[in-house]
Amino acid sequence: MIPTLEWKEDHLRMLDQTRLPREVVYVDCRDAQTVAEGIRELWVRGAPAIGIAAAYGVALGAREINERTFESFYKKLEEVSSMLAATRPTAVNLFWAIERMKKTALDCRNRSLKEIKELLLAEAHAILEEDIRRNKSIGQHGAAFIKNGDGILTHCNAGSLATGGYGTALGVIRRAWEEKKKIHVFADETRPVLQGARLTAWELLEDGIPTTLITDNMAGYMMKKGLIQLCVVGADRIAANGDTANKIGTYSVAILAKEHGVPFYVAAPTSTIDFSIPSGEQIPIEERNPKEVTHIFDKAHVAPENVNVANPAFDVTPAKYIKAIITERGAFRPEELKNLRVGRTDESGR
Repeated sequence: MIPTLEWKEDHLRMLDQTRLPREVVYVDCRDAQTVAEGIRELWVRGAPAIGIAAAYGVALGAREINERTFESFYKKLEEVSSMLAATRPTAVNLFWAIERMKKTALDCRNRSLKEIKELLLAEAHAILEEDIRRNKSIGQHGAAFIKNGDGILTHCNAGSLATGGYGTALGVIRRAWEEKKKIHVFADETRPVLQGARLTAWELLEDGIPTTLITDNMAGYMMKKGLIQLCVVGADRIAANGDTANKIGTYSVAILAKEHGVPFYVAAPTSTIDFSIPSGEQIPIEERNPKEVTHIFDKAHVAPENVNVANPAFDVTPAKYIKAIITERGAFRPEELKNLRVGRTDESGR
């Protein structure tokens, strides 16, 4: 698996996913501003990967702060954090990672600023490493729902490209494949940015997993034909009641799955659960550039000039359509998520 994000000596290397699958191009991010641009422009995408990138962005921003007191240093660090937080509103991992980095600084306020900067970088490394471990646990728990011979539908990309490595929804599929289960994946193309066509299909083919690419509006037809036995998708934010925000079109897939008696699963780390909001009604939905809809990659113009365009990047699937939410701590029905809140900690002990 090609790494999405990696630390190289003194900077972050970020895979520019807008260039896939035709080119594998890395961008060297030497400051927080470049990391923010990468998040905003979709060089990096997927909630866990966005969180990891933001953590490194905080560490890079801290390195550039030349203050003598912790108070003035932390004020500047908050400015860097706010700049990163403003890049994308829906993925909760972005805010989770930034808050964790700020807490690291506060917990070490009695140390030298040089030490604090080093500890911030170490914390970013820890967030990356933890994510990979979590994804492998998600894969292990989720593979239990996949039987030999199953057809699996996934929407958007929730693979190694969307995480620190291995993937969430694709981590479940990868683990089933590693267990020698004969499976076949149907990947929605995922309009308008085509993450399924460009990224998911590419990842699965790289792993040798049998894959069929379909347009988004073929999903119901494939279910009716009996080709799909389960759906598994990732998540950008999960509300306390289990309502789940994911890439636009996920809600439609969940309704189709319900109609056809196909179980619909969400795979995500517990860091994606936002217990501060009671339901999906409170999840902010990012509205992106209309040109993503009217053009294909800023080149082919496929719509009339001056047509009104809506381009919400995400939708919210109500908990009633979700069979289970698969986390690193096991699989839970949406109504059971409240049990995860008790004694919740990060791997770092927080």
